[in-house]
Amino acid sequence: MTLAVRSGPRPKTAKVAKLGRPNFFVYATLAVFVLGSLFPFYWSFLVASRDSGMLTERVPPLLPGGNFFANAAEVFDSVAFWKSMGNSILVATSVTLTTVLFSSLAGFAFAKLRFRGRDPLFVFIVVTLAVPTQLGVIPLFIAMSELGWAGGLQAVIVPNLVTAFGVFWMRQYTVDAVPYELIEAARVDGCSMIRIFWHVCLPAVRPAAAVLAMFTFMTSWNDFLWPLIVLDAGNPTVQLALEQLQSGYYTNYSLVLAGTTLATIPILIVFLLLGRQIVAGIMQGAVKG
Repeated sequence: MTLAVRSGPRPKTAKVAKLGRPNFFVYATLAVFVLGSLFPFYWSFLVASRDSGMLTERVPPLLPGGNFFANAAEVFDSVAFWKSMGNSILVATSVTLTTVLFSSLAGFAFAKLRFRGRDPLFVFIVVTLAVPTQLGVIPLFIAMSELGWAGGLQAVIVPNLVTAFGVFWMRQYTVDAVPYELIEAARVDGCSMIRIFWHVCLPAVRPAAAVLAMFTFMTSWNDFLWPLIVLDAGNPTVQLALEQLQSGYYTNYSLVLAGTTLATIPILIVFLLLGRQIVAGIMQGAVKG
């Protein structure tokens, strides 16, 4: 028994692009960038694990010493470091959560809702990005003093509950990430606008929200000027505590960098946690696409 083979043109198959394996130059370039990014952290830990005398040596050591925990203990004894860390964690966490929430709400409204004055109001918000922050320091300090908040953490948290950049960022991402069809389908199912935002918009803009949260936390954690102006000396943030370590006649750089190393740990933890969320969101979008 013979099988008849049907003659004719073969069906067209999709051409799969073959990507070549990265060569040595690619790996070398990536290694240089990684080492260049990690070197400041390693140098800070290197100085923090030794005494300040290593900075005067002609050939500084390249391996950490054994004085890090002793320097860290001296940092805790010199300034109110634990209190400043707690204040910074409270301020940065509160500002990050409120900024992401309010910016996502405003971005959803400007991107998908139609109301009178929407475009002029959004333009006004964008224009405020061009105003230097230093111009509002004096009026803002007067307002905090009138409210009786000067010296307290609420004077650092409340003015930063939402940012113009956050609204602009979330609006631009929401325009393409949330189709109108999903909103109309949710309305047909009887969802309110709040439920549409929570169940439709927020999951779709999670990658952008993670990026905004990461940058907001870093900005709030590293803020120095406004806490220096409005907070009392006995109620500092971590950046003010680090400034107190180098405010004497003699600066012990081992102590300063030991405090800097300790102050960097929360930022690294937040970056690792939110970095995984960003990668997961990107991969999810790639699979759906």
